[in-house]
Amino acid sequence: MVIFDLDGTLWNSAANVAASWNVVIEKEVGKEHTLTADDIMRYMGLTMTEIADRHFGFLPEKERYELSRHCEVYENGYITEHGGDLFEGVEETLAKLKEKGVKMAVVSNCQEGYVKAFLDSMDMWKYFIDYEEWGRTMLLKADNIKLVMERNGADKGIYVGDIQKDSDAAHAAGVPCIYAAYGFGEISDGIATINSFDELPAVLEELGYI
Repeated sequence: MVIFDLDGTLWNSAANVAASWNVVIEKEVGKEHTLTADDIMRYMGLTMTEIADRHFGFLPEKERYELSRHCEVYENGYITEHGGDLFEGVEETLAKLKEKGVKMAVVSNCQEGYVKAFLDSMDMWKYFIDYEEWGRTMLLKADNIKLVMERNGADKGIYVGDIQKDSDAAHAAGVPCIYAAYGFGEISDGIATINSFDELPAVLEELGYI
């Protein structure tokens, strides 16, 4: 089973995420606290509470989490409507992997509903057999990786991600990690590196996952 991180691995939705959050932030705490797409990219891979702690740290804990939740809910609807930017070669490569019988899933540290917004907005349901997200289980990414594998009877898995936290989670779940070097961060201990998404099938074949 091949399990993918979402942001920085399959797509870049930072601009639309920032736009959606800013609608809520400007309304509730003022324009001076809005954020940029670059801010969002720096926050990718963190849980929603971690993002709230970093960006809304000027608020008491209860209020910052309430504001974060309002942003999350608005974001899900906005992303469902507006989507994001798939990285080059993603859909074509996913189609090739599906044709080869590769089982694929998405595991992200996002809020509940965000992966569904991705799948809906980009018409991606046909490629993935399952997904999991921090906001639905409140589990660590490593535990969600294991959960998805167990749920689908997969005894062999590999994770594809773009930041060190992805690799750490994969190793904690007992699976290797492929580094998506075109993404938002760096990984020092990936089992392999892809510089573009269309390199993935050859790497998976070399590693024995196809």
